[in-house]
Amino acid sequence: MRTILAFFTVTVTLFCADVLHSLPYSHFQSRKHNGVKADPQFTEKYFSQTVDHFNFNSMGNGSFNQRYLITDKYWKKGYGPIFFYTGNEGDIWEFALNSGFITELAAQQGALVIFAEHRYYGTSLPFGNDSFNIPQIGLLTVEQALADYAIMITELKLQLGATDSPVIVFGGSYGGMLSVYMRLKYPNIVAGALAASAPILSTAGLGDSRQFFRDVTADFANVASECRDAVRQAFHQLKDLAEQQDYSRIQSEFALCKPPSSAQDIHQLNGLLRNGFTLMAMLDYPYSTHFMGNMPANPVQVHRHITISHTESFQSFSPAGIVYNSTGLLTCFDLYSLYVECADPTGCGLGFNSQAWDYQACTEIELCYESNNVTDMFPPMPFTEREREVYCSKRWAVVPRPGWLKIQFWADALSTASNIIFSNGDLDPWANGGVRKALSSSLVAINISEGAHHLDLRASNEADPVSVIKARKREAELITQWRKPLYIPHIYHSHQTGQNIK
Repeated sequence: MRTILAFFTVTVTLFCADVLHSLPYSHFQSRKHNGVKADPQFTEKYFSQTVDHFNFNSMGNGSFNQRYLITDKYWKKGYGPIFFYTGNEGDIWEFALNSGFITELAAQQGALVIFAEHRYYGTSLPFGNDSFNIPQIGLLTVEQALADYAIMITELKLQLGATDSPVIVFGGSYGGMLSVYMRLKYPNIVAGALAASAPILSTAGLGDSRQFFRDVTADFANVASECRDAVRQAFHQLKDLAEQQDYSRIQSEFALCKPPSSAQDIHQLNGLLRNGFTLMAMLDYPYSTHFMGNMPANPVQVHRHITISHTESFQSFSPAGIVYNSTGLLTCFDLYSLYVECADPTGCGLGFNSQAWDYQACTEIELCYESNNVTDMFPPMPFTEREREVYCSKRWAVVPRPGWLKIQFWADALSTASNIIFSNGDLDPWANGGVRKALSSSLVAINISEGAHHLDLRASNEADPVSVIKARKREAELITQWRKPLYIPHIYHSHQTGQNIK
């Protein structure tokens, strides 16, 4: 049987051949939308932000530098709308460079565009490198982040002479959640929100804990059921080798830098592999991308071709080569440097940003998702409320508050809100944790049949499916309505289905 390292060489060769034909960031910022070419030049700036909005004593009204990106290239100064991206868990440049639809729409509608970085991410660290110490980390909350954005919008409107400019907020994933929350909490500041791939229900503790990894599995099964079956079988074979403590063979088969030596190491390997499949499903775009790492076009299809070409069980673990070694430079895989287990079973990433997200997953964001090898193809890996509580108490000295987001930000009781678009792609495992059915004429659900994780926020591409082109057109129409000062939505409750776009 060919070794996994040899298999990874095949995988990486296929992947790198695709990457050679991929496009640099600058290309993704130069697109046409309704005949208007968008080529923004963002300026990086810093805003003096209040450290603690809700306690007048704790920090003595201290401030920190919050980064934001801005372009007025298309702005009809003084009255054109403001498109404001509510930054999420990462460097703001990552989101600006991968959300080209916003600038395309700005070119069409004469908007000022601002991408704001979330506190405790990127360079927006309230206490510098001490930001992740206890108790400094305690000011990382959804509420503080929303107040940051509300203050920034208000002050920048004054500085730019834009007090009459309506504000539309945009966000993807957690950023989409924040866009929803901004519209709910600050409707006096925000006229409407486009929330792409925003799992506002599952992260509030609603729904089935098995849903996420079941939907990851469905992505692969829908391409070819033999892919799902091969992955499930490979995990069983790995389990057998681990029970036999055949660690040297596991090291060889998976090209690990060091042989595993304990049940914890095997658990870590299972997590790393599951995370690889998760990223492939989330980022299953029809063209190669450079977002959250490098990914070939249609990565789930890439996996299918490799699985069919290499029938040996272990060789179905291609995500390691695609996700963790896209450059082909690694000669082996280090279990603990490539993947960090945290309070988010779908993965926290690496570096300071991963610490910030881990803390948020330990406090307000509920992510008690599990795999079980029955409804999904992965090994049983539970993550219960009790396990979350034990981990978070040990790691951050905090006790999670289940149900807090549901109380604070309405969760599924949104019918009295207005002017929010909930867009989701059917290929995205996060989709069913969000709103899939319209709640009123101005709480619109757009379901994109061939869409992965917030595909609609990405810049236009020749490989885009018709479904996302139609979705962006509908989104543009709604936003045009919302930015009219006298637009008043008509609320009704007979709208029971989302707009399924194919």
